[in-house]
Amino acid sequence: MLRTLRSRLAAAAGAAALVGTLLTLGPPAQAAVPAAVPATVPLKIINNSGRGEPLYVYNLGTLLTTGQQGWADANGTFHAWPAGGNPPTPAPDASITGPAAGQSATIRIPRFSGRIYFSYGQKLVFRLTTGGLVQPAVQNPSDPNRNILFNWSEYTLNDAGLWLNSTQVDMFSAPYSVGVQRADGSTVSTGRLKAGGYNGFFNALRGQAGGWANLIQTRSDGTVLRALSPLYGIETGALPRTVLDDYVNRVWQKYATSTLTVTPFADQPGTKYYGRVSGGVMNFTNGSGAVVTSFQKPDADSVFGCHRLLDAPNDAVRGPISRTLCAGFHRSTLLVNANQPDTTSAGFYQDAVTDHYARAIHAQMADGKAYAFAFDDVGHHESLVHDGSPLQAYLTLDPLG
Repeated sequence: MLRTLRSRLAAAAGAAALVGTLLTLGPPAQAAVPAAVPATVPLKIINNSGRGEPLYVYNLGTLLTTGQQGWADANGTFHAWPAGGNPPTPAPDASITGPAAGQSATIRIPRFSGRIYFSYGQKLVFRLTTGGLVQPAVQNPSDPNRNILFNWSEYTLNDAGLWLNSTQVDMFSAPYSVGVQRADGSTVSTGRLKAGGYNGFFNALRGQAGGWANLIQTRSDGTVLRALSPLYGIETGALPRTVLDDYVNRVWQKYATSTLTVTPFADQPGTKYYGRVSGGVMNFTNGSGAVVTSFQKPDADSVFGCHRLLDAPNDAVRGPISRTLCAGFHRSTLLVNANQPDTTSAGFYQDAVTDHYARAIHAQMADGKAYAFAFDDVGHHESLVHDGSPLQAYLTLDPLG
Protein backbone atom coordinates (compact mmCIF):
# COMPACT_ATOMS: atom_id res chain seq x y z
CA MET A 1 0.00 0.00 0.00
CA LEU A 2 1.02 3.54 -0.63
CA ARG A 3 2.48 5.03 2.54
CA THR A 4 1.52 8.60 1.75
CA LEU A 5 -1.71 10.58 1.78
CA ARG A 6 -4.40 9.00 -0.34
CA SER A 7 -7.71 8.76 1.50
CA ARG A 8 -9.76 11.82 2.32
CA LEU A 9 -11.98 12.69 5.26
CA ALA A 10 -15.41 14.05 4.37
CA ALA A 11 -15.69 17.76 5.00
CA ALA A 12 -18.50 19.31 6.97
CA ALA A 13 -21.69 19.74 4.95
CA GLY A 14 -21.08 22.29 2.22
CA ALA A 15 -17.47 22.95 3.22
CA ALA A 16 -15.84 20.46 0.86
CA ALA A 17 -17.94 21.67 -2.03
CA LEU A 18 -16.87 25.22 -1.26
CA VAL A 19 -13.14 24.79 -0.87
CA GLY A 20 -11.67 21.31 -1.08
CA THR A 21 -10.75 18.13 0.70
CA LEU A 22 -9.59 17.53 4.21
CA LEU A 23 -6.11 16.46 5.16
CA THR A 24 -6.15 12.89 6.41
CA LEU A 25 -5.46 11.92 9.96
CA GLY A 26 -2.16 10.14 10.38
CA PRO A 27 -1.34 6.67 11.61
CA PRO A 28 -1.09 5.79 15.30
CA ALA A 29 1.68 7.30 17.42
CA GLN A 30 5.11 5.96 16.57
CA ALA A 31 7.60 4.26 18.82
CA ALA A 32 10.61 6.11 20.24
CA VAL A 33 12.78 7.71 17.57
CA PRO A 34 15.82 5.56 16.76
CA ALA A 35 19.16 7.19 16.20
CA ALA A 36 19.10 6.34 12.48
CA VAL A 37 16.10 8.60 11.78
CA PRO A 38 16.34 12.12 13.21
CA ALA A 39 13.36 14.17 14.35
CA THR A 40 13.69 16.32 11.22
CA VAL A 41 15.37 15.81 7.86
CA PRO A 42 16.68 18.60 5.59
CA LEU A 43 14.76 19.10 2.35
CA LYS A 44 16.69 20.98 -0.32
CA ILE A 45 14.40 22.84 -2.71
CA ILE A 46 16.07 23.55 -6.05
CA ASN A 47 14.25 26.04 -8.26
CA ASN A 48 15.09 25.15 -11.85
CA SER A 49 11.69 26.33 -13.08
CA GLY A 50 13.02 29.39 -14.87
CA ARG A 51 9.97 31.32 -13.65
CA GLY A 52 10.48 34.83 -12.30
CA GLU A 53 7.49 34.94 -9.93
CA PRO A 54 7.89 34.56 -6.17
CA LEU A 55 7.81 30.95 -4.98
CA TYR A 56 5.86 29.93 -1.89
CA VAL A 57 6.34 26.62 -0.09
CA TYR A 58 4.11 24.91 2.49
CA ASN A 59 4.78 21.90 4.71
CA LEU A 60 1.41 20.59 5.90
CA GLY A 61 0.49 17.33 7.52
CA THR A 62 -0.28 15.23 10.55
CA LEU A 63 2.20 14.87 13.37
CA LEU A 64 2.81 11.14 13.75
CA THR A 65 3.52 11.24 17.47
CA THR A 66 0.19 12.85 18.41
CA GLY A 67 -2.13 12.73 15.41
CA GLN A 68 -2.42 16.52 15.41
CA GLN A 69 -2.93 18.29 12.11
CA GLY A 70 -0.78 21.33 11.48
CA TRP A 71 2.08 22.86 9.58
CA ALA A 72 5.84 23.16 9.96
CA ASP A 73 7.97 26.26 9.49
CA ALA A 74 11.31 26.34 7.67
CA ASN A 75 13.08 24.97 10.76
CA GLY A 76 10.73 21.99 10.97
CA THR A 77 8.96 23.32 14.07
CA PHE A 78 5.39 22.07 14.29
CA HIS A 79 2.43 24.41 14.67
CA ALA A 80 -1.03 22.96 15.30
CA TRP A 81 -3.94 24.39 13.35
CA PRO A 82 -6.37 26.40 15.44
CA ALA A 83 -10.01 25.36 15.58
CA GLY A 84 -11.93 25.90 12.36
CA GLY A 85 -15.52 26.76 11.72
CA ASN A 86 -18.52 26.15 9.52
CA PRO A 87 -18.40 27.93 7.13
CA PRO A 88 -14.63 27.45 6.95
CA THR A 89 -12.37 30.07 8.48
CA PRO A 90 -9.01 31.28 7.07
CA ALA A 91 -6.01 29.21 8.14
CA PRO A 92 -2.87 30.93 9.47
CA ASP A 93 -0.34 31.87 6.81
CA ALA A 94 1.91 28.80 6.73
CA SER A 95 3.89 29.86 3.67
CA ILE A 96 7.68 29.71 3.51
CA THR A 97 9.42 31.97 1.00
CA GLY A 98 10.99 29.70 -1.55
CA PRO A 99 14.21 30.16 -3.52
CA ALA A 100 14.24 32.38 -6.60
CA ALA A 101 14.72 30.86 -10.04
CA GLY A 102 18.19 29.39 -10.34
CA GLN A 103 18.62 29.28 -6.56
CA SER A 104 18.10 26.66 -3.83
CA ALA A 105 17.08 26.72 -0.19
CA THR A 106 16.86 24.10 2.55
CA ILE A 107 14.03 23.62 5.00
CA ARG A 108 13.54 20.84 7.51
CA ILE A 109 10.68 18.34 7.42
CA PRO A 110 9.43 16.78 10.66
CA ARG A 111 7.81 13.45 11.39
CA PHE A 112 4.73 14.04 9.29
CA SER A 113 2.44 12.24 6.99
CA GLY A 114 1.97 15.24 4.81
CA ARG A 115 2.42 17.34 1.74
CA ILE A 116 4.93 19.86 0.46
CA TYR A 117 2.95 22.38 -1.59
CA PHE A 118 4.60 24.98 -3.81
CA SER A 119 2.98 27.81 -5.75
CA TYR A 120 4.21 30.38 -8.25
CA GLY A 121 3.29 34.05 -8.05
CA GLN A 122 0.55 33.83 -5.42
CA LYS A 123 0.11 32.30 -2.00
CA LEU A 124 -2.35 29.44 -1.73
CA VAL A 125 -5.59 29.82 0.19
CA PHE A 126 -6.20 27.31 2.97
CA ARG A 127 -9.19 27.21 5.28
CA LEU A 128 -10.22 25.29 8.37
CA THR A 129 -13.46 23.53 9.18
CA THR A 130 -14.42 21.93 12.45
CA GLY A 131 -12.99 18.70 11.02
CA GLY A 132 -9.60 19.96 9.94
CA LEU A 133 -7.77 21.56 7.04
CA VAL A 134 -9.51 22.11 3.72
CA GLN A 135 -7.05 21.79 0.87
CA PRO A 136 -7.23 23.21 -2.67
CA ALA A 137 -9.77 21.51 -4.92
CA VAL A 138 -9.37 23.14 -8.31
CA GLN A 139 -11.96 20.88 -9.93
CA ASN A 140 -14.36 23.31 -8.24
CA PRO A 141 -14.76 26.48 -10.37
CA SER A 142 -15.16 28.60 -7.25
CA ASP A 143 -12.04 27.34 -5.49
CA PRO A 144 -9.84 30.38 -4.69
CA ASN A 145 -6.73 28.50 -5.87
CA ARG A 146 -8.07 27.62 -9.31
CA ASN A 147 -6.05 30.27 -11.18
CA ILE A 148 -2.82 29.71 -9.23
CA LEU A 149 -0.05 27.57 -10.70
CA PHE A 150 0.86 25.10 -7.95
CA ASN A 151 1.60 21.49 -7.19
CA TRP A 152 2.61 19.28 -4.29
CA SER A 153 4.67 16.29 -3.22
CA GLU A 154 3.67 13.78 -0.55
CA TYR A 155 5.82 12.23 2.14
CA THR A 156 5.90 10.24 5.33
CA LEU A 157 8.80 10.43 7.78
CA ASN A 158 8.65 7.98 10.65
CA ASP A 159 10.82 5.56 12.59
CA ALA A 160 11.26 3.42 9.47
CA GLY A 161 12.63 6.27 7.39
CA LEU A 162 11.43 8.62 4.67
CA TRP A 163 9.01 7.95 1.83
CA LEU A 164 8.80 10.81 -0.66
CA ASN A 165 6.91 10.76 -3.92
CA SER A 166 5.78 12.88 -6.81
CA THR A 167 2.06 12.58 -7.49
CA GLN A 168 -0.37 13.13 -10.32
CA VAL A 169 -3.29 11.31 -8.68
CA ASP A 170 -5.37 14.50 -8.51
CA MET A 171 -3.82 16.53 -11.31
CA PHE A 172 -0.81 16.96 -13.58
CA SER A 173 0.71 20.41 -13.13
CA ALA A 174 3.97 22.29 -12.46
CA PRO A 175 6.67 19.62 -12.91
CA TYR A 176 9.14 18.53 -10.25
CA SER A 177 11.21 15.56 -9.16
CA VAL A 178 12.03 14.13 -5.75
CA GLY A 179 15.15 12.54 -4.34
CA VAL A 180 16.78 11.26 -1.19
CA GLN A 181 20.41 11.00 -0.14
CA ARG A 182 21.03 7.70 1.57
CA ALA A 183 23.26 6.95 4.54
CA ASP A 184 26.06 5.80 2.22
CA GLY A 185 26.01 9.18 0.47
CA SER A 186 24.38 7.97 -2.76
CA THR A 187 21.30 9.73 -4.08
CA VAL A 188 18.23 8.30 -5.79
CA SER A 189 15.60 10.38 -7.55
CA THR A 190 12.42 10.01 -9.60
CA GLY A 191 9.62 12.06 -11.08
CA ARG A 192 11.56 13.95 -13.74
CA LEU A 193 9.97 14.41 -17.15
CA LYS A 194 11.73 13.68 -20.40
CA ALA A 195 12.95 16.65 -22.42
CA GLY A 196 9.80 18.19 -23.87
CA GLY A 197 7.68 15.98 -21.63
CA TYR A 198 5.54 18.73 -20.15
CA ASN A 199 4.24 19.93 -23.50
CA GLY A 200 4.25 16.36 -24.76
CA PHE A 201 1.76 15.34 -22.08
CA PHE A 202 -0.69 18.14 -22.87
CA ASN A 203 -0.35 17.55 -26.60
CA ALA A 204 -1.18 13.89 -26.04
CA LEU A 205 -4.40 14.83 -24.24
CA ARG A 206 -5.30 17.36 -26.94
CA GLY A 207 -4.85 14.70 -29.60
CA GLN A 208 -6.89 12.04 -27.81
CA ALA A 209 -10.50 11.74 -28.92
CA GLY A 210 -13.28 11.27 -26.41
CA GLY A 211 -13.09 14.43 -24.32
CA TRP A 212 -9.64 13.94 -22.76
CA ALA A 213 -8.57 17.45 -23.80
CA ASN A 214 -11.37 18.79 -21.56
CA LEU A 215 -9.26 17.86 -18.53
CA ILE A 216 -6.90 20.78 -19.27
CA GLN A 217 -7.39 24.03 -17.32
CA THR A 218 -5.93 27.25 -18.74
CA ARG A 219 -5.71 30.69 -17.13
CA SER A 220 -7.05 33.80 -18.88
CA ASP A 221 -3.47 34.93 -19.65
CA GLY A 222 -2.93 31.73 -21.63
CA THR A 223 -0.96 29.86 -18.97
CA VAL A 224 -1.74 26.14 -18.99
CA LEU A 225 -2.25 25.45 -15.29
CA ARG A 226 -2.94 21.74 -15.09
CA ALA A 227 -4.86 18.74 -16.30
CA LEU A 228 -7.38 17.28 -13.87
CA SER A 229 -7.30 13.56 -13.20
CA PRO A 230 -9.98 11.55 -15.01
CA LEU A 231 -11.76 11.04 -11.69
CA TYR A 232 -12.34 14.77 -11.46
CA GLY A 233 -13.07 14.79 -15.17
CA ILE A 234 -15.97 12.45 -14.50
CA GLU A 235 -17.13 14.47 -11.50
CA THR A 236 -17.10 17.77 -13.41
CA GLY A 237 -18.53 16.44 -16.66
CA ALA A 238 -15.30 16.99 -18.62
CA LEU A 239 -15.25 13.27 -19.42
CA PRO A 240 -18.39 11.24 -20.21
CA ARG A 241 -19.37 8.76 -17.52
CA THR A 242 -19.46 6.07 -20.20
CA VAL A 243 -15.79 6.54 -21.13
CA LEU A 244 -14.76 3.09 -19.81
CA ASP A 245 -18.02 1.18 -20.33
CA ASP A 246 -16.88 -0.73 -23.41
CA TYR A 247 -13.75 -2.07 -21.72
CA VAL A 248 -15.50 -2.91 -18.45
CA ASN A 249 -18.23 -4.75 -20.32
CA ARG A 250 -15.67 -6.80 -22.24
CA VAL A 251 -13.90 -7.73 -19.00
CA TRP A 252 -17.15 -8.86 -17.42
CA GLN A 253 -18.03 -10.91 -20.53
CA LYS A 254 -14.62 -12.59 -20.61
CA TYR A 255 -14.67 -13.70 -17.01
CA ALA A 256 -18.18 -15.06 -17.21
CA THR A 257 -16.65 -18.00 -19.09
CA SER A 258 -13.05 -17.98 -17.83
CA THR A 259 -11.19 -17.38 -14.56
CA LEU A 260 -9.22 -14.33 -13.47
CA THR A 261 -6.40 -15.28 -11.10
CA VAL A 262 -5.16 -12.62 -8.69
CA THR A 263 -1.90 -13.08 -6.78
CA PRO A 264 -1.88 -9.84 -4.80
CA PHE A 265 1.33 -10.26 -2.79
CA ALA A 266 4.63 -10.59 -4.59
CA ASP A 267 6.20 -12.14 -1.48
CA GLN A 268 3.33 -14.64 -1.09
CA PRO A 269 3.04 -16.40 -4.46
CA GLY A 270 0.93 -19.13 -2.90
CA THR A 271 -1.84 -16.71 -1.95
CA LYS A 272 -4.20 -16.68 -4.93
CA TYR A 273 -7.81 -15.71 -5.51
CA TYR A 274 -9.99 -16.75 -8.42
CA GLY A 275 -12.57 -14.46 -10.01
CA ARG A 276 -15.61 -15.49 -12.07
CA VAL A 277 -18.61 -13.41 -13.09
CA SER A 278 -22.02 -14.83 -12.26
CA GLY A 279 -25.28 -12.93 -12.34
CA GLY A 280 -23.38 -9.73 -13.16
CA VAL A 281 -21.16 -10.04 -10.07
CA MET A 282 -17.50 -11.03 -10.01
CA ASN A 283 -17.02 -13.42 -7.12
CA PHE A 284 -13.55 -14.26 -5.84
CA THR A 285 -12.87 -17.59 -4.20
CA ASN A 286 -9.84 -18.86 -2.31
CA GLY A 287 -8.02 -22.14 -2.89
CA SER A 288 -10.74 -24.00 -0.99
CA GLY A 289 -13.47 -22.64 -3.22
CA ALA A 290 -15.01 -20.38 -0.59
CA VAL A 291 -16.17 -16.94 -1.76
CA VAL A 292 -14.01 -14.32 -0.02
CA THR A 293 -15.31 -11.13 -1.67
CA SER A 294 -17.46 -9.95 -4.59
CA PHE A 295 -17.56 -6.94 -6.90
CA GLN A 296 -20.42 -5.36 -8.81
CA LYS A 297 -19.52 -4.24 -12.33
CA PRO A 298 -17.63 -0.95 -11.77
CA ASP A 299 -18.37 2.32 -13.51
CA ALA A 300 -15.70 4.83 -14.61
CA ASP A 301 -15.96 6.76 -11.34
CA SER A 302 -15.16 3.61 -9.36
CA VAL A 303 -12.23 2.72 -11.62
CA PHE A 304 -10.64 6.16 -11.80
CA GLY A 305 -11.01 6.71 -8.05
CA CYS A 306 -10.25 3.11 -7.00
CA HIS A 307 -13.21 3.49 -4.68
CA ARG A 308 -16.98 2.94 -4.46
CA LEU A 309 -17.54 -0.34 -6.36
CA LEU A 310 -13.78 -0.95 -6.26
CA ASP A 311 -13.28 0.06 -2.63
CA ALA A 312 -9.99 -1.12 -1.18
CA PRO A 313 -10.12 -1.40 2.61
CA ASN A 314 -6.86 -1.83 4.49
CA ASP A 315 -7.39 -5.55 5.03
CA ALA A 316 -5.72 -8.75 3.88
CA VAL A 317 -8.23 -9.88 1.21
CA ARG A 318 -10.65 -7.42 -0.42
CA GLY A 319 -8.25 -4.47 -0.43
CA PRO A 320 -5.39 -6.33 -2.15
CA ILE A 321 -7.76 -7.85 -4.73
CA SER A 322 -9.43 -4.49 -5.36
CA ARG A 323 -6.22 -2.56 -5.90
CA THR A 324 -5.07 -5.27 -8.32
CA LEU A 325 -8.30 -4.95 -10.27
CA CYS A 326 -8.06 -1.19 -10.22
CA ALA A 327 -4.54 -1.24 -11.66
CA GLY A 328 -5.64 -3.71 -14.32
CA PHE A 329 -8.52 -1.48 -15.41
CA HIS A 330 -6.37 1.65 -15.55
CA ARG A 331 -3.65 -0.13 -17.52
CA SER A 332 -6.12 -2.16 -19.63
CA THR A 333 -4.35 -5.47 -18.97
CA LEU A 334 -7.31 -7.53 -17.72
CA LEU A 335 -8.30 -8.81 -21.16
CA VAL A 336 -4.81 -9.78 -22.31
CA ASN A 337 -3.59 -11.39 -19.09
CA ALA A 338 -5.79 -13.58 -16.90
CA ASN A 339 -3.06 -13.61 -14.24
CA GLN A 340 -2.94 -10.35 -12.31
CA PRO A 341 -1.23 -8.17 -11.45
CA ASP A 342 0.52 -7.77 -14.76
CA THR A 343 3.73 -6.02 -13.75
CA THR A 344 5.48 -5.74 -17.12
CA SER A 345 4.78 -2.25 -18.45
CA ALA A 346 5.24 -3.20 -22.13
CA GLY A 347 1.60 -4.30 -22.26
CA PHE A 348 0.10 -1.34 -20.42
CA TYR A 349 -2.43 1.08 -21.99
CA GLN A 350 -2.61 -0.84 -25.27
CA ASP A 351 -6.39 -1.03 -25.55
CA ALA A 352 -8.16 1.85 -27.29
CA VAL A 353 -10.28 2.21 -24.14
CA THR A 354 -7.84 2.92 -21.34
CA ASP A 355 -6.73 5.60 -18.88
CA HIS A 356 -5.19 7.93 -21.44
CA TYR A 357 -4.26 10.41 -18.69
CA ALA A 358 -2.08 7.81 -16.95
CA ARG A 359 -0.78 6.55 -20.30
CA ALA A 360 0.37 10.02 -21.32
CA ILE A 361 2.02 10.72 -17.96
CA HIS A 362 4.04 7.50 -17.88
CA ALA A 363 5.08 7.98 -21.51
CA GLN A 364 6.65 11.34 -20.65
CA MET A 365 8.53 10.33 -17.48
CA ALA A 366 12.28 9.89 -17.82
CA ASP A 367 12.22 6.64 -15.84
CA GLY A 368 8.64 5.67 -16.78
CA LYS A 369 7.46 5.93 -13.18
CA ALA A 370 4.60 8.04 -11.85
CA TYR A 371 1.68 8.10 -9.45
CA ALA A 372 -0.97 8.67 -12.10
CA PHE A 373 -3.64 6.88 -10.05
CA ALA A 374 -3.98 5.77 -6.46
CA PHE A 375 -2.63 2.23 -6.90
CA ASP A 376 0.05 2.91 -9.47
CA ASP A 377 2.38 1.25 -6.99
CA VAL A 378 0.98 -2.17 -7.97
CA GLY A 379 3.99 -3.77 -9.62
CA HIS A 380 6.26 -0.92 -8.46
CA HIS A 381 5.57 1.57 -11.24
CA GLU A 382 5.23 4.49 -8.80
CA SER A 383 7.49 7.56 -8.56
CA LEU A 384 8.65 7.00 -4.98
CA VAL A 385 11.98 7.22 -3.17
CA HIS A 386 12.61 5.70 0.25
CA ASP A 387 15.47 5.31 2.65
CA GLY A 388 15.57 4.05 6.22
CA SER A 389 18.35 6.45 7.26
CA PRO A 390 17.95 9.54 5.07
CA LEU A 391 20.64 12.22 5.17
CA GLN A 392 18.76 14.71 3.00
CA ALA A 393 15.74 14.94 0.72
CA TYR A 394 15.39 16.91 -2.51
CA LEU A 395 12.55 18.66 -4.30
CA THR A 396 13.62 19.96 -7.71
CA LEU A 397 11.25 22.28 -9.57
CA ASP A 398 11.59 21.88 -13.32
CA PRO A 399 10.66 24.10 -16.28
CA LEU A 400 7.12 23.96 -17.62
CA GLY A 401 8.10 24.00 -21.26
